[in-house]
Amino acid sequence: MTDPAAVERDAAEAASAFAHPAVAPDVTATYGEHPDHVVDFYAPRGGTQGPAPLVVLLHGGAWRAPYDRQHVTPLADFLARRGFAVANVEYRRGSSLPHQNAEGPVAGRWPETFDDVAAAMDALPGLAADALPQADVRRTVVTGHSAGGHLALWAAARHVLPAGSPWRLSAPPMLRGVVALAPIADFAVAEELGVCGGASAQLLGGADHWDERLPYADPAALLPTGIATAVVQGRDDIVVPQQVAEAYVAAAAKAGEMVGLTLLDAVGHFPLIDPAADACAVVAEEISQLAW
Repeated sequence: MTDPAAVERDAAEAASAFAHPAVAPDVTATYGEHPDHVVDFYAPRGGTQGPAPLVVLLHGGAWRAPYDRQHVTPLADFLARRGFAVANVEYRRGSSLPHQNAEGPVAGRWPETFDDVAAAMDALPGLAADALPQADVRRTVVTGHSAGGHLALWAAARHVLPAGSPWRLSAPPMLRGVVALAPIADFAVAEELGVCGGASAQLLGGADHWDERLPYADPAALLPTGIATAVVQGRDDIVVPQQVAEAYVAAAAKAGEMVGLTLLDAVGHFPLIDPAADACAVVAEEISQLAW
């Protein structure tokens, strides 16, 4: 049973993170025909001279329809004020209506959620060149929070997807690295802990498809990647507990790869995307270490 004090703290942290007004982008581009096939670009602020590293931001929300990219626009603006060019990516999520035997909106769409992230990542160098020429796509770092952290890790691992996958790349993507924020990074552990109401299994289409689809979707199964990876995790996170991040880091080590893990004391799930929280500055520093 979750400690009531922890639940109260989590609610307060969520309220703070979601209290910031949405920040409009400088320009929006499309990478497909669906209404969710859009990328919002934020130009670097503060008189940054010369090309700026590009941060690709993938939002969380358990891959569920009610949560779109708007809730991370304050984070996008925060990073832009730190001198980064930022691409805030939208993608198709689960239905906005509950499904049979589900308590609420179902997480993700198979294969559309993965189709979209792959298409957006492939299109981003060209889109950024046109929409935000000050972005240096040769210094691209992918970051994402929660379910978006999963997608960031997955996007960096497409070259190690099983043969025959439509999302597989023939070579590693051109990335400086990945900074995953409280990611749903190990699906088996996430399901054992009931993370986000079984969202990982829902993303894969339910228990009937778990074994078949897990090797194509679970970051813990897509190792080693050869791409610099850092995970930032609050020790007091009750939404995606630190055991999930630790399981991913352990899987990486077993595969012969070192993944950095920064555990923040007295921090839960939402301060990582809250510009008013000290944890958000830690996130920016982790990105800086890979990008600059």
